[in-house]
Amino acid sequence: MKLIPSALLLILSVYLVSCSTQQKLPNYIQNVTDTSGKENTQVPELRIQKNDMLSIQIYSASTRPEVDALYNLPTAQIGSTGASQAGSGAAGFLVNAQGDIEHPRLGKFHAAGLTKDELAAQIKKRLTEPVKLLEDPTVIIRFQNLKITVIGEVNNQGVVNIPGERVTILEAVGLAGGITDYGVKNAIKVIRETDGKREIGLVDLSSKDVFESPYYNLQQNDVVLVDPTPKKGKKAEQDQVIQQVSVGLSIITAIALLYNVLR
Repeated sequence: MKLIPSALLLILSVYLVSCSTQQKLPNYIQNVTDTSGKENTQVPELRIQKNDMLSIQIYSASTRPEVDALYNLPTAQIGSTGASQAGSGAAGFLVNAQGDIEHPRLGKFHAAGLTKDELAAQIKKRLTEPVKLLEDPTVIIRFQNLKITVIGEVNNQGVVNIPGERVTILEAVGLAGGITDYGVKNAIKVIRETDGKREIGLVDLSSKDVFESPYYNLQQNDVVLVDPTPKKGKKAEQDQVIQQVSVGLSIITAIALLYNVLR
């Protein structure tokens, strides 16, 4: 039976082809030098977007807590219409499809496109003009639903919730378990919606200039997409060929055994 050695030779040939030299993949942030202390890092402030959930806390110089409580939400959440939604978790204001929030006592504010400080200034102004509703008010605003989505060739795909209010693309990749051996590091796609328009930016994580990219600091609701390298497609084809050859060898072996039994 010369079929079995032939099949083994075929499998060995496929294995040797699969082990052929592959193009070296780039590492993170290559060819860098020590730049410590040379410049200050500028972090752009997030701007409020539609469908953001905001926490707004109002305090004043009043010594009566019940006065401040009039302008703060109870533990139930209040949506963009001002209606209470029981059982929905922490209090917050939803920025509606028009980009507005509606405070049950202070009325409507257009929030989309503003920073937290800009919206806080508008609320503070309404608390003091034309009628002083609170003495020396302080307005503190926080994002409650900051999240990004990381998909593609990472070890843990999915939505990543951001505990703070800043995340870089390197941090996002780290939170997703890092890029796999078959992920493209030098052309990461960042999908972002701004003012109703979708844009796609490319980030080279292997470049020392990655920190200069406008997509290095991510924004809420960004989607980070890591494409597979051609190496992965080739490996999938090789695995399929090896599997088919293995099945063929199993059939040949079974036929050979049956032949030896019956002859």
